[in-house]
Amino acid sequence: EKIFQIDNHIGAATSGLVADARALIERARIESQINRITYNEPILVGGLAKKICDMKQMYTQNGGVRPFGSALIIGGVNGEEVKLFETDPSGALIEYKATAIGSGVQAAMDVFEERYEDDISLEDAISLGLDALYEATEGRTTAQSVEIAVIEVDTQSYRKLADDEVSEYVEALLERNAEEEEEESEEEAEEVVEEEADETAEAEASEETSEDVVDENVTEESDGEKDSEE
Repeated sequence: EKIFQIDNHIGAATSGLVADARALIERARIESQINRITYNEPILVGGLAKKICDMKQMYTQNGGVRPFGSALIIGGVNGEEVKLFETDPSGALIEYKATAIGSGVQAAMDVFEERYEDDISLEDAISLGLDALYEATEGRTTAQSVEIAVIEVDTQSYRKLADDEVSEYVEALLERNAEEEEEESEEEAEEVVEEEADETAEAEASEETSEDVVDENVTEESDGEKDSEE
C-alpha cells in the first residue's frame, strides 16, 4: 500500500522505507486531528506538509536519530483550492501541480510536463497519472500493482477507487498504449519501405549514369577508330 488517507480532504503517497513512511503518515494524521480539536476546522494542506517537513528536518540534525528514508506527496483541497506538495527525506518542501516520486520519476515528470493542463478534468487526470506510471514502469503496469485515490473539490472528500474501477482504468490504459504502439510500428514500417524505395531509386539512377558514361566512352572510341582509318 502506497496511498493513504490523512483526513477527509487530504491524502498522501509514499516512496522509500515502508516503516518510515508509516510513521510519517501516522504523524500527519495526528497533526490533522490536533488542528480539528484545537481550531474546530480542517488543517490546511500546506500547513500539514510544513509540519511533516519540520519533523523530517529535525531528524537530520539531532544526535541519536537518523533521517527518515521516505519521500511523501501530500495532496488535498482547501475550499476551492487544490494543493499538492512533495517532501523529501531532508525536509525540503516543494509545491507542484503534478509530480511523482520513486523509481522512474523522470519519465513520469516528462509526461506531466508535456500533457498537464490547469483545467484538466478528473477523468483526464486519472488517465494522465496512469500514462505517467506506464512510462515510469516501462510498460509493466498491471491492475494489481496500481492504487488510485481521488479528492474531489465538490465533495471535499477522499475516496480510494475499488479494485474493479482500477481494473477498468488500467485496461483502458493498456488498450490505448497497444494501439499507439501498433500505429508507431506501422509508421516505422512505412518509413522503412520509403527508405528502401529511395535507395532503389538512387541505385537505378546510379546504374543509368554508369550506362550513360559507358555509352559515351564507346562513342568516343568509335570516333577515334574512324579518325585513325582516315
